Parts: sequence; C-alpha cells; structure tokens
Amino acid sequence: MSDPMAAVEGIGRQKGAGLWTGRLVWFLRAMAAVSLLKGLYHWAVVVGIGDNSSSIFEASSTAWQAATIFFAVIDLVAAVGLWLAAVWGGVVWLTAAISMAAVELFLFLVVLGELAAILAYVGLAVMAARERPP
Repeated sequence: MSDPMAAVEGIGRQKGAGLWTGRLVWFLRAMAAVSLLKGLYHWAVVVGIGDNSSSIFEASSTAWQAATIFFAVIDLVAAVGLWLAAVWGGVVWLTAAISMAAVELFLFLVVLGELAAILAYVGLAVMAARERPP
C-alpha cells in the first residue's frame, strides 16, 4: 500500500527530475508561504485583528471591501496549490499576482493624476498671481 503523501513529498525528486525542477519546487513553496501570509493579512483586515479594526473595513468603500475579500480568498487558495506544486496553483497565483498588480497600477495612476492636478493648480495659481498688478 502506498503512502498518499509520498506524491507531495516527492515532488521534484522523481526519477529524471533535474536540478532546476527542484529549485522550481522550492520557489513554489516559498511563494506559497508568502501567499499564505498575504491571505492571512487580508483576513486580519476583514475580521479586525491587530491594528486593523473591523470598523476600518466596514467604513471602507464596497469596492475596497470586495478587493480585500477577493485577495483574502485567492491568496490562500494559491498558497495551497503552490505548496502542492500543482499546475492550477500556479494559475491561481498568477491570477492573484496580476490582479494585485492591476490594482496597484490603478492606484498609482490615480496618485499620479492627483499629483498632476495639484501641480497644474499651483502652476496656474502662480501664473495668475504674476499677472496681477503690484
């Protein structure tokens, strides 16, 4: 009778698996740990553990709440799949990573837009002040 955990423990050590396969598995497991921590952080925000009180979550916009819950779930699912070195784990992790990058890029673009608006205001205010007679 075979041990069902042997398949998980032996990933990357199968016959014919090379050095890079082993390194890939270690990378996937490291990313699984990171995804697990990220998922737990998002759940801490949702339930109000630590400095993140639940009133902050409840007072936030619906879009921010939805994104927080999305990442709380998808990061934990990705962590399991990555730890098992399953193909679906990589797909879920890539989906989570690309989604987070898109959110951060959007926020970055919003910040850049706000800074551009502030600079335009300051520039126009200075130019308007210069054209007034002393």
